[in-house]
Amino acid sequence: MHATKALDEAERLMTVCNSCRYCEGLCAVFPAMEMRRAFPDGDLNYLANLCHGCGACYYDCQFSPPHEFNVNVPVNLAQVRAESYQTYAWPRAFAPLFERNGLAISLIAALSVAAFVAGFIAWNDASVLFGTHVGPGAFYRLMPHNAMVLIFGAAFLYAIVAMIMGMVTFWRSIALPIEAPGGIAALWQAIKDAGQLRYLDGGGVGCFNDDDKPVDRRRLYHHLTFYGFMLCFASTSVATLYHYGLGRIAPYPWWDLPPLLGTIGGIGLLIGPAGLLAAKWRRDPEIRDPARYGMEVAFLAMLFLTSLTGLALLILRATPAMGGLLAIHLGVVFGLFITMPYGKFVHGIYRFLALVRYARERQAMASSHGGAA
Repeated sequence: MHATKALDEAERLMTVCNSCRYCEGLCAVFPAMEMRRAFPDGDLNYLANLCHGCGACYYDCQFSPPHEFNVNVPVNLAQVRAESYQTYAWPRAFAPLFERNGLAISLIAALSVAAFVAGFIAWNDASVLFGTHVGPGAFYRLMPHNAMVLIFGAAFLYAIVAMIMGMVTFWRSIALPIEAPGGIAALWQAIKDAGQLRYLDGGGVGCFNDDDKPVDRRRLYHHLTFYGFMLCFASTSVATLYHYGLGRIAPYPWWDLPPLLGTIGGIGLLIGPAGLLAAKWRRDPEIRDPARYGMEVAFLAMLFLTSLTGLALLILRATPAMGGLLAIHLGVVFGLFITMPYGKFVHGIYRFLALVRYARERQAMASSHGGAA
């Protein structure tokens, strides 16, 4: 017996699939499955996070519903994957709360912090909230820099610590034996596979979403979301270097590096999450798990709102709207930070770790056969 019913079902499906092996060319899940004869919880969580949800195996499977074997790998692995976010969450007690009320908690946190920031500004000087502020230090006339760093740095630090604890627990759960090969080659292969979304292609024909006709739009939306997020992170990192290393105080002119990186990344974080949300709602009911949408929708919605409020703040920062927009943007960022360790964000981290293990398993197999995998 496994820890959950979804894991019990996953073992049943992997046993059936391991006997058939028709789908072994579609993605990494089935070759990884074929390397084992038993499926403990850790291995099932590994396979679930290795799955990219392309849906190809459902349409190719001769045992998919209404067959009596009822093989529906995409839905089952989506269930196991969602449960793994709670299984490895830190502190674990918070995970069920966010899973049930993800979007509500995110929005309440965002609005509460926005109200706090606006109240903080108004308490010091109400006229500042609706004034026009330009030039270096304009943002900090509304809220001191140190206060911003203390509040949002603490939230970000908490998110980082919580995600690292989850990563360590997940890796220990799925780790290979010590004698298995590893090193830079496996890590580099996982980086390439993750960066290209190599396995979100249904074995080469494309990702399945609305029906049995494969398209690759979900891969595009994933790329826009990921690289948009990384560009926004790079924008914040450069601005931090400017502030502490060069003594240059925000806001910066539109043509400078932080605004340029933030604008390009922000556009990606508008299109990508919106496209993923639309694709999720259009997805074929046979290969989706609507019961697990809570934190997925929350994460995508908070990314979209972070980008929307950030771009609005960039455009209107030299107007009386800046104070209100700054409060709203900071609130949304805070809401994003505190929910990151409990939902879809860790999906990317666990998937990367699963890809590292898969690369190491392939190396081990190649070594045992005296050739390349």
